[in-house]
Amino acid sequence: MIQYRVSYENPLTFYLQVEMTLAVPAEGPAPLALQLPAWRPGRYELQNFAQKIQKVEISDAATGQVLPYRKTTKDRWEVAEAAGKDLKIKYNFYAHQMDAGGSWLDENQLYLNPVQCLMYAEGREQEECELALALPEGWQVACGLPHGAPNVLQAQNFDQLADAPLIASPTLMHQQYEAGGLPFHVWVQGAAPLHWPRVLADFKAFSEEQLQLFGGFPVADYHFLNQLLPYKHYHGVEHHNSTVITLGPAELIMTEALYKEFLGVSCHELFHTWNIKSIRPAEMQPYDYARENYFRTCFIAEGITTYYGEYLLARSHVRTPAQYFEELGTVLHKHFTDAGPDNLSLADASVDLWLDGYKPGVPDRKVSVYHKGALAALLLDLTLRQLSGHARSLDDVMRRLYSEFGQTGIGYTEADYIRLVEEVAGRKMGAYFDKFIYGLEPLAPPLDKVLHTVGCQLLVAENGSASEGRFGFRTVVTRNERTEVSGIWPGSPAAAALTVDDEVVAVNGRRVDLNLQTLLSTGGPSYEISVFRQHRLVTVTLTATKGTSYGPRYSVAKLSEADAAQREGFAKWLGWEF
Repeated sequence: MIQYRVSYENPLTFYLQVEMTLAVPAEGPAPLALQLPAWRPGRYELQNFAQKIQKVEISDAATGQVLPYRKTTKDRWEVAEAAGKDLKIKYNFYAHQMDAGGSWLDENQLYLNPVQCLMYAEGREQEECELALALPEGWQVACGLPHGAPNVLQAQNFDQLADAPLIASPTLMHQQYEAGGLPFHVWVQGAAPLHWPRVLADFKAFSEEQLQLFGGFPVADYHFLNQLLPYKHYHGVEHHNSTVITLGPAELIMTEALYKEFLGVSCHELFHTWNIKSIRPAEMQPYDYARENYFRTCFIAEGITTYYGEYLLARSHVRTPAQYFEELGTVLHKHFTDAGPDNLSLADASVDLWLDGYKPGVPDRKVSVYHKGALAALLLDLTLRQLSGHARSLDDVMRRLYSEFGQTGIGYTEADYIRLVEEVAGRKMGAYFDKFIYGLEPLAPPLDKVLHTVGCQLLVAENGSASEGRFGFRTVVTRNERTEVSGIWPGSPAAAALTVDDEVVAVNGRRVDLNLQTLLSTGGPSYEISVFRQHRLVTVTLTATKGTSYGPRYSVAKLSEADAAQREGFAKWLGWEF
């Protein structure tokens, strides 16, 4: 067994002390290689956790003799004289990252994502592991791993240990509910005025809906680990039988705006227990923590999960259809007000997550696997329902993925997914994949068409912003109240006159002071725009022309009149009467 111990001396420094102990056989590999993960599942980019490591010391545990080692990469260490010894590896880890993928230490809690801070011995990832926590008296531990003794957690292998975040605190709140005969735990760290009866009823409803969809659960229990923070925040990360959700401000948790986010991210992360933790791409069977794990199917892992995360809240009657359509409108807005989908396919965007998927990047380069992926999933679901008269749907594809791959531990490929979709559809689906997964075909026309089959439509409203709708540029007001150009639609009137980072100071000689839209809405055919560009004052002419600008606002709504088939389709899709 490989043993780990985490302790701390002064929480004000944010440094944890980590010890790793393992016995190396006399005939063991020479040298012994120790690897710190370079990334974490759930965020597909290299994160270089080793930059948080301080003062690595390796010794013979029996004699205390310090052993020499050699660092060979940014996060890999080799010990030449390890054979036949019990090794003790010690180092400090800086735990000062409060988000759903981070670790945090202060006087009131220890929050740990082991994947960030625990090394593993190459070739011994399948050995049992034990993690002991040195904690003050009276602290509770919230974690999906079983306890071997107080404050000692047991894992079957490194992968299970790395995928088991924990919160230890004297102020943890805990509630429990049952769904499908299984226990679900809700842990909360933070001062939040939760209305527990409502929270537990809503969580139970969407949990049962997911269990019914898949017909089983990959794990024996589940833990929602919530960090409810005193400031605005939103993040969630999925794990083997748990999730960490960081959300705030905590005092507003039961308000409509924040509670819907709480429900949405919780439902989304629970769905990941099947879709990515159990139903895993072939490229990630097993995870390789030392380098990128490129895969082209994140539009399944994240896109389909994003679709179901909100959709199932409506289907389980936690949210109304109108509330669901409001969330769909947000996804539509994020997708259609970005020119990136004209330039990169969903499949290629999946690969490019490892390149720049989690930051804005250069303008108009990429597409979101979350937003376009969710809309492509909606299109596929309604198409499958239309083809089968609602006898089959995307639910059937997900069930097949779970039975053939999730329950067997076999990784699926792109070809496997296409095969299952076509078997559920009862026909070839090449056009769907060629246009919307591997191609750049616009989604709006086909979405409107399939929405009509369930008594709904895609509404188009004029862009109310003069700068966006008429001229094709966006602005942001900085902290010092400067109005700066933050985005320009390709081929728009603004593209011929402005550039990103221009500071707009005047329109037709009138100073811009939080009044840009008013100044651009006088109806004139052209405007003289004064900007500071690279600290030089430049005046350009902005002419309104018929052409490409930031598009209209899309939303989903019920048809004012729907026939019997459309009404029936609506009820079968959403589980609500029309």
